[in-house]
Amino acid sequence: MSPTRMASEHKWIYIGSIVVLVAMMIIGLFTYKQQRATNQAHEKANQLNDALVAQGFRPLNAGNIANVLGTDGGAVCTDPNSALKRGLWLIQMANGATGPGMRPVIADGRVLQAGAEVIKVYCPEKLDAYREKIADLKTSDTVHD
Repeated sequence: MSPTRMASEHKWIYIGSIVVLVAMMIIGLFTYKQQRATNQAHEKANQLNDALVAQGFRPLNAGNIANVLGTDGGAVCTDPNSALKRGLWLIQMANGATGPGMRPVIADGRVLQAGAEVIKVYCPEKLDAYREKIADLKTSDTVHD
C-alpha cells in the first residue's frame, strides 16, 4: 500500500477528529459563560439574603433566589415603578378576599423595605424612584414574629 493511499484513507479520521475538537471547544465556551452567570446569580442571591437577614427576616434559600432573580433581577427590575407594577402590588396588599369583599389593608412596612433591598441589590439605579413611589403608602408594624 502506498503512503499517499494510506494518508487518503485516514483523511476522514483527521477531519472527524478536528470537527469533534472544535465542537468540544464551542461547548466548553458556552458552559463557561453559563457557569459564570450562575456564580454571579448566587453571589447576588447571597448578598440579598444577608441584607434581608440583617433587617430581621428569616434566611431564604439562596439557590431559590438565584433561580428566580438570576443576575439581573428578572421581572422585579423590569420597570419596577410602572403604573401596572404598582397596581399589581397594591392589589396584593389586600385582605385576600375576591370580588366585592376585597379591601385594601395597611401593609407592614418591612414588606416594602424587602422590595427595596431586592432593587438595591439587582437594579440600584431604580431604587430612588421606588422609594418615592412607596413613600406615600400608609404602613404599620402589622406582622409579628
